[in-house]
Amino acid sequence: MSDDEDRFRPRPGRIRSDARGGAKTKSFFTKVRKIARQHGGSRSRSGACAAGDRGGSRSALASRRGVKRGRGAAFVCSRNLSGGWGHRQRGSRRVIVKSRSVRAAGKNGRAAAHLRYIQRDGTSRDGERGQLYSTTEDRADGNAFLERGRDDRHQFRLIVSPEDAADLAELTGFTRDLMNQIEADLGTRLDWVAVNHFNTGHPHVHVIVNGRDELGEDLVINGDYIAHGIRERATELATLELGPVTEIEQQRKITTEIDQDRFTRIDRAMIEEARDGLVDLRHEAGDPRAIARRGLRLARLGKLEKMGLVTEHAPGVWELSDRLEPVLREFGQRGDIIRTMQKVLRAGGQERDPASFQIHACPPGVPIIGRVIDRRLSDELGENLTLVVDGIDGRAHHVSGFDPVRVEDARIGSIVEIGSADTASRPSDRAIAGMAEDGIYRPTRHLEQARFDGRVPSSDYDGFVEAHVRRLEALRRAGIVERIDAHQWRVPEDFESRAAAYDAGHNRQANVRVLSAFDLESQIAADGATWLDRRLIAGEASDLAPVGFGQHVGQSMDRRRERLIEQGDATRQHNGRVFYRRNLLATLREREVARVGAELAAAKSLPFRAVANGDTVSGKFTGTLQLSSDKFAIVEKAHEFTLVPWRPVIDRQLGREVMGIVQGGSVSWQLGRARGIAL
Repeated sequence: MSDDEDRFRPRPGRIRSDARGGAKTKSFFTKVRKIARQHGGSRSRSGACAAGDRGGSRSALASRRGVKRGRGAAFVCSRNLSGGWGHRQRGSRRVIVKSRSVRAAGKNGRAAAHLRYIQRDGTSRDGERGQLYSTTEDRADGNAFLERGRDDRHQFRLIVSPEDAADLAELTGFTRDLMNQIEADLGTRLDWVAVNHFNTGHPHVHVIVNGRDELGEDLVINGDYIAHGIRERATELATLELGPVTEIEQQRKITTEIDQDRFTRIDRAMIEEARDGLVDLRHEAGDPRAIARRGLRLARLGKLEKMGLVTEHAPGVWELSDRLEPVLREFGQRGDIIRTMQKVLRAGGQERDPASFQIHACPPGVPIIGRVIDRRLSDELGENLTLVVDGIDGRAHHVSGFDPVRVEDARIGSIVEIGSADTASRPSDRAIAGMAEDGIYRPTRHLEQARFDGRVPSSDYDGFVEAHVRRLEALRRAGIVERIDAHQWRVPEDFESRAAAYDAGHNRQANVRVLSAFDLESQIAADGATWLDRRLIAGEASDLAPVGFGQHVGQSMDRRRERLIEQGDATRQHNGRVFYRRNLLATLREREVARVGAELAAAKSLPFRAVANGDTVSGKFTGTLQLSSDKFAIVEKAHEFTLVPWRPVIDRQLGREVMGIVQGGSVSWQLGRARGIAL
């Protein structure tokens, strides 16, 4: 065999198209131009929307983000052609519109949680529960609305807040007119519900829109219409009803902003007109409006100078700090929080010095124990909750960013403990470390082991292992693990500690533990084991402040002690010392369970069986019951039922057969294991 036979000699021919059917292949430049046109990156050849660019400033026009895509694009184009948005014109009534699109909100419970929250108590004009309404119904069915949007790709959430909402004849009618106009602009009927809120200084309305149009297709709304069109229509309606803002009215509104500790319209105007951070107010025309505007700015600059946010370089020349906007926005947010806390405390008949308020931007380092006095959304378009806690240390605490599922039992009036973020390793991390062999984790090996053990809920073994792989993918981006290929991952020896440290530094939520679901008055008269009883037995009193909720707890402990003495569960000696019954907490718990069990037996016409330590519990898990002692699960059989201590792991088994063993005041549930005759 010659050497020439082993040589590779390419013979290139003419370039052929790989497109099927002989279609002409589009060049790369053609594809780029098409994508750019779709996203508003170049002028439209038709000139319809681009015509607006020839007149007026850019700030008066749409941002051209996908101007030709989505419902409402025609309205955006019409505003470009007519010279910009009307809500920015002098005399228009101000309306603030916030919007958010939430993907798959109906599939993970977020839609239900948000709808439940905006209907909470204390939001209506008379302080009652917020009332849900729609385009035709004054009392809309929230469950039916959620069911219609359960499979929608996304959900739209709006907050519409007219500056002069208090002067409108009816906020509900205003909202319906607005949504009717939006439907006309979008060319489709919308499935929406709304709730009016009067619990702040500015009445506003929450609107939720399902993500399908009247044809059942995904509702796609033009980006500029969401950003400007809704506000444009709301401004038109408010201006039509109340009339244009007069010069005197406008001057009065702006004058009130001079001394505000927040970012105002005066600040925004000065930042926009500043050159190299300098505002020159030395020369103004003789126009009365310009003179009045200059006076407002000088008065505002005097306020900002005291705050250290501006400096006068020369008479009439001021330098604006780079921190001006962020600092003022932070002050405004903090001021809103303080006013909210004062309002909540005042509603409970308490007056507190704002100096005793603590606003926690991250999980507290020292545990907070106290009574929940308010629950609200951290962001009213989202789901995360904020808790306001009246602490036993005499301070009121504001802690935000809680997942609603984690604080579901932390209702207003309940006693909670809020601690630092959990830095312990996750069960998934422990499983990955346990399955790693010589530093290599193999998903296929983990899948085999999971199927052999048979302990995965609903027998979703593939999903169980995929969850561990997703965890590894997140840790790979953090540089903790290395992906060798699709079937192998390199895991370090200190994997668990490094993963726990990663979680601790990445927005981990504070731990919340409900110490008692009952308020102090209910605990004093309860026949079960309460949080006050546990404090009495432990002799804890040094952490109670002599003021505020700490003082109330101390007084309640004294009253609870006298109650126990009257019941014979405690005795007072001649020297004043009090001795409590042995195993007091267990005795009180059993007493309460026996009483509640007897009451349920009468209602169910089914015998109640009390369980003891070591007993086996089996039957159908039918629900939960919150007692003063603890939360209990109801397990029923055909001929009897029982109450056993609840654990979060059992919630997914509601309506199913369960089995467990009572051990030390708790239950060791055997979930996911095969039951019955087997070899």
